Amino acid sequence: MSSSTKALTGQWTTWGPVVALLALVLAWGRDLPVLAVAAVALCLAAAVLAAVHHAEVIAHRVGEPFGSLVLAVAVTVIEVGLIVSLMAGGGEKTATYARDTVFAAVMITCNGIVGLALLVAALRNRVAVFNAEGSGGALATVCTLATMTLVLPTFTTSQPGPEFSGAQLAFAAVASLALYGVFVAVQTVRHRDYFLPVTPEGQEGSEDDHADPPTKADALASLGLLLVALVAVVGNAKVISPTIEDGVQSAGLPKAVVGVVIALMVLLPETLAAVRAARRNRVQTSLNLAYGSAIASIGLTIPAIALASIWLSGPLVLGLGPLHMVLLALTGVVSALTVVPGRATLLQGGVHLAIFAAFVFLSFSP
Repeated sequence: MSSSTKALTGQWTTWGPVVALLALVLAWGRDLPVLAVAAVALCLAAAVLAAVHHAEVIAHRVGEPFGSLVLAVAVTVIEVGLIVSLMAGGGEKTATYARDTVFAAVMITCNGIVGLALLVAALRNRVAVFNAEGSGGALATVCTLATMTLVLPTFTTSQPGPEFSGAQLAFAAVASLALYGVFVAVQTVRHRDYFLPVTPEGQEGSEDDHADPPTKADALASLGLLLVALVAVVGNAKVISPTIEDGVQSAGLPKAVVGVVIALMVLLPETLAAVRAARRNRVQTSLNLAYGSAIASIGLTIPAIALASIWLSGPLVLGLGPLHMVLLALTGVVSALTVVPGRATLLQGGVHLAIFAAFVFLSFSP
């Protein structure tokens, strides 16, 4: 075992997933008191943070933009697991969980993460610089996927209500997966240079980009711990999901708040990773994380939920209401104006954060 691997085993990111998995084993199938639920929630949070840490280790090994892709897929696996665990056996009361969570993920990534990254980078370097070609293509993919899966169901007529018919859902799932595959191919192979970080002088990277990557043994260890962490996250989320739902209901809050809570919990570590990248003047990495997560959230979650709907009871409501469609349209327009120049200031960061704040506020008080 290498010295770096030995150091890894002494970190909380190593024992955190193991403890979270142990908590899952002890708590599964039991009615837990409040303190036990709090302990499981702490274990879940530790597992989420550890999962993204190990994804970052793997990302450093494989390099950009593959690293952002690893993070996005890891987070999406967590998200899908949380949604399915909450919807399983929930019936009609969970019909909108998938829609609410995916929409919340889009708003958090495209406004919250992007706004924070631009704000941090602009405060540090006056101007945040990124690659307009890569970010513009990613944004176009996000807008297309969001419209196809979250807006069109509101206007289709084959099924009553804001729902897809079986054939429409199958088409949306296949189209989303295909578009995600095309994006990954463009990002990692055909136009990989469009997604690499740039400096104001047009050069790639910064001094700490050239740090030695982890060894193969370290990367394999992180891969194993990542899998353990993902299992722990999904299972522990299932354990505490009744408490989340009861808390939202007892507080008299809209059901959509559950989806917001799920998305905030899942995307918090990725938000921290994007902010760290922005502080190192790697804004393109931050945007890769943000838009890549939004694309994966739709392009992978919708097909997974469509497949799961075969055995899940109750309807699957995907169509957004007028309020959320307005927020989505505003996000698309503002994001396009931000991305096209390839440079942004404090103003753009502030505008995105204002939209994000409006989304959070209106989720709790529609």
